[in-house]
Formats: sequence, structure tokens, C-alpha cells
Amino acid sequence: MTVVKRAVIAVEGARAAARHDDLAEEGPLEIRMASTPLAVLMRTPGADADLALGFALTEGIVLSPDEITDVEPVGDGDRVELRLATGVTVDPERFRRSAYVSSSCGVCGKASIDAVRVAGRRPPEGPALESWMPPRWMTALEGSQPGFARSGGLHAAVVCLPDGTVLTAAEDVGRHNAVDKAIGALARTRWPFGDVVLAVSGRISFEITQKAAVVGIPVVAGVSAASSLAAELGDELGLTVIGFTRGDRFVVYAGADRFAGLD
Repeated sequence: MTVVKRAVIAVEGARAAARHDDLAEEGPLEIRMASTPLAVLMRTPGADADLALGFALTEGIVLSPDEITDVEPVGDGDRVELRLATGVTVDPERFRRSAYVSSSCGVCGKASIDAVRVAGRRPPEGPALESWMPPRWMTALEGSQPGFARSGGLHAAVVCLPDGTVLTAAEDVGRHNAVDKAIGALARTRWPFGDVVLAVSGRISFEITQKAAVVGIPVVAGVSAASSLAAELGDELGLTVIGFTRGDRFVVYAGADRFAGLD
């Protein structure tokens, strides 16, 4: 479930009316490893195993999905345990967060950009992009937001091929969580990802670009602007970063060399 019903009072001018609205659901999820809490994410319940796997990959806790054999529910369902494959060792204290991660800000106390340079895998040289492609990504994104259509309060992320074919999609009250859910779901069937695009609702922050870099996604596109640090990270790590993708218009902040025929 991504939305819940709530009694509200709707006011227009001087008139008030009681009704029931759909609200984006939000609640905590504790991710554990070796019985050690790594983080508490404020997320929309659902696809928790994908969220935990995606989080482990995009935060560099594990280097590939086969290093995790299972994501097991613990207790009341608001906790999951990452089970490592035989022979894989991770110090959970190294990745433990001292504070919860809100649905709006991403991981608080994010490691420096120097750490991203170390963790990020070099993305593929491709794909070869053309100007007709970004609108397809936004069409794919718009078609993957049933929860937003009901509540107006959810972010979305899709991973698709350059032609707009959707490989995986996710919604969440937090845009970082939506990205992790989409990446976690795809990692179960496709690794490495290769020539794919990550399309997100809202702005493109450093954290979103970082997550793409760590798992080797070469192209990140969004409906709104990119931050300065997201653009700089794209330059440094070889990502294409595209914002304000609306209709046939878009802005390329980094990685324009993947496009053919742009004047």
C-alpha cells in the first residue's frame, strides 16, 4: 500500500467541507546487518527488500547484489536483515548511521565527495543519446506513478533503456528511497546495469547522482533542475546529467558528449 485514507477538512474561500483524502503512507524501516542497525529510513511501506538491497548497493555497503543472499523481515515488519553470502565480510559499524534518514534529505552526514570518487564505478562509455530520447524517459516516468495520481505526495524513479523501455519503476515518499527501490529491484535480474537511464521526479541532487555513480548508471535525468554538486559529480565521474526535461526541451548539465547532433 502506498496511500492511506484520512478524514480532512477542505476549505475553499469561506466554505469548508469534510471529506476523505488519499495520503502518501510513511513509516520507519530499520535496515540491519549482523544484528547491527545500519540506518532507519523514513519510507513508504512496500518493496522493503528492494529498498534495503538498493540502499546497500548505492551506499557502497556491498559491491554487487550477489554479495547478499537474502533480505529477511525481522519482528514487526519494520525491520529487515541483510544476509551476506558466504565469504563476504562487511564491518557494519563502518556504515552505521548515528541518526535516522528522513524521507526528504537522504542520508544525513553524507561522506565527502572524495569518498564518492573511491566508491563510484566508472560508467559505460555509452549509451549514444539523441534528442528524442529524454522525452521518452519522462513519459515512462509519468506512466509509473499511480500512487502520485491518487495522493500527489509520492516521488518516482524509473530505470529504463535509452528508447524509454521501462526496466523497473518505484514510488516512495522519499525520492532517494524511490531510487533505491528501483535499483534494488533491477539488481536482482540485471548486473551490471550497462547502458541504462535513471529518471527521477523532482530535482537532481548530489545524492541522486551519487547513487547512480556508485552502481554504474551512466545517465541521470529529472523533471527539475540539477544542483551544482550533482553537475560537478557528473563531470568528474563521466555521467550525463539532464534536468528540466519537459516536452521536447531539456538542459544538459554534464556529459553532453553522449549526444549526437546537438548544435
